[in-house]
Amino acid sequence: MSKVSVLVVDDAPFIRDLVKKGLRNAFPGITLEDAVNGRKAQILLTKEAFDLVLCDWEMPEMSGLELLTWCRQQESLKTMPFIMVTSRGDKENVIQAIQAGVSDFIGKPFTNEQLLTKVKKALHKVGKLDALMSSAPRPTAAFANDSLGALTGNRPEVVSATPAAAAQPLVKPQPTPAPAAAAPAPTGRGQGQLRLPSGAQQCVIKALTLKEALLIVRRGEVLPQILDGAVLDLEQGENAEVARLNGYLHAIAAFEQKPDSDWLQLTFRFVDQDTQKLDYLSRLIARGTAQKHFVPGA
Repeated sequence: MSKVSVLVVDDAPFIRDLVKKGLRNAFPGITLEDAVNGRKAQILLTKEAFDLVLCDWEMPEMSGLELLTWCRQQESLKTMPFIMVTSRGDKENVIQAIQAGVSDFIGKPFTNEQLLTKVKKALHKVGKLDALMSSAPRPTAAFANDSLGALTGNRPEVVSATPAAAAQPLVKPQPTPAPAAAAPAPTGRGQGQLRLPSGAQQCVIKALTLKEALLIVRRGEVLPQILDGAVLDLEQGENAEVARLNGYLHAIAAFEQKPDSDWLQLTFRFVDQDTQKLDYLSRLIARGTAQKHFVPGA
């Protein structure tokens, strides 16, 4: 039976490696190629036959939308499944991609399960699912703990304790603190939204460089994990400019020097190589809008 061939297109090496590792672990017989932008992908598509393209939207030289438009103009590529892997979820962008002939979307950040589900759905529509599944191993504990799942937030659910099991709590319940004892929120001029596999969180920016951002977020019920893939929507300037930056959590620490800190300090490392995004970051750094030190309650 012929192998299934997939082309992964993204200017971020980190994302390309995540996608390829997830597919290869699930389907060892799959054939994978990658490209750093739409122009390189276009060259590969003229030389080789692919059963599916997984493509980023924002890339230098040729965007994902431009590559999609070109594919649908080629007789041999009109019906090839084309999935956009993107943080662009705005209605206008979705309509634009649908009009261009996109097959489906995967939103960043994504889990391993979401990736595999979308791939199987797309290949089922073109009769390639059986060929894909023929190379899939039987589910094992090792696969359940696949490293891509850990990197993208595909963590096992925490089973709630039954009343009987909870009869002897390890930690003695503490009285509810008075409202005045609540930790004040960090303040500052740099703000944004961090989108993690567990959900979106508002954040403030303590420091910013071309490689990473130091973010402050409120501690929630689900704690973020090191190496979680994420998207930072960064809004700055008088015109409320917004840049969507792809990356991962490189480090996590308590913002306050106490074990029950209400705030977490996250080091968010960028993986984008897009020149427009780098230029935007350079302008932010030059203006100093994200370099102010945050003082709780200031």
